Amino acid sequence: MTEVPAHPFAVLTPDFLLAAVEAQGLVCDGRLTALNSYENRVYQVGIEDGEPLIAKFYRPGRWSDAQITEEHDFCVELAALELPVVAPLPGADGAMLRHYQDLRFALFPRRGGRAPELDCPNTLVTLGRTLGRIHSAGAVRPFRHRERLDAHSRGHHSIELIAEDFIPAGLRAAYASVAREVLARVEAAFAALPDIAWIRSHGDCHPGNLLWRDTAPHFVDFDDAAMAPAIQDLWMLLSGERAQAELQLAELMAGYLEFHDFDPRELRLIEPLRALRIIHYAAWLARRSDDPAFLQAFPWFNTERYWGEHILALREQLAALAEPPLRLL
Repeated sequence: MTEVPAHPFAVLTPDFLLAAVEAQGLVCDGRLTALNSYENRVYQVGIEDGEPLIAKFYRPGRWSDAQITEEHDFCVELAALELPVVAPLPGADGAMLRHYQDLRFALFPRRGGRAPELDCPNTLVTLGRTLGRIHSAGAVRPFRHRERLDAHSRGHHSIELIAEDFIPAGLRAAYASVAREVLARVEAAFAALPDIAWIRSHGDCHPGNLLWRDTAPHFVDFDDAAMAPAIQDLWMLLSGERAQAELQLAELMAGYLEFHDFDPRELRLIEPLRALRIIHYAAWLARRSDDPAFLQAFPWFNTERYWGEHILALREQLAALAEPPLRLL
């Protein structure tokens, strides 16, 4: 009887990785480098007589084939418009989603770069222009299979998981109270804007998913691509106190509006979207807490101290939800 691995990524030995890539008609030179990724597994793979490739193995059960394919197609669509998006490479059959034994993966060209300098006005204007072009393409038609980024997908299920299986008994009442109130405020904010546009978006556009090369950004990792308001791809590029964030927003918008319209009412959704991210992140850690890589990377998770700090963060976010939105200068 074949022993079942304790975790689906346990089979990703060097021999397995090389065999998976060489099954695509490539010849590896034996060089493998694991790259930072906890949701999936990502490796740089040396290729004989060619540039190294990036192999991304998708976590089983997270996305369907249709959802991953839709992400890939969006990236290819953007790359065809000469946007700086790192799109997957097609195989001999034209498919970008590849299968090897029980795992799914994709191959990408390697792109180097550094984190963007978000305190530089020119950088923000350039990022705004690029996001304006991405959103202009994203607004052409909707995703059919990807999630809608809202309180249902990022809030309710997350709170239920945390409340039922992870919150210590002594903190359950406090968590239930603040989480329920935060989610009610989030839902009210979205309900007040029933006619805003939902577009295909990157979905997780934080600085770690931007590689700055020469004078331009490269957008990577569309794994969380979703239907969302445009502000979802903008707010994570803002930082600091209100005055600083409004100046950064003005620079982003100076570039963004050259290519795509922006509904200023969406500024009311920055704190609701931040609240959903806080809730979803805690639930993401909870869902992956049995992954051996998580045990090493997040040893502080699921302690009473962690959950106490999470409740405090939700209380602080509750106060932020009551503040007036940022202004367009």
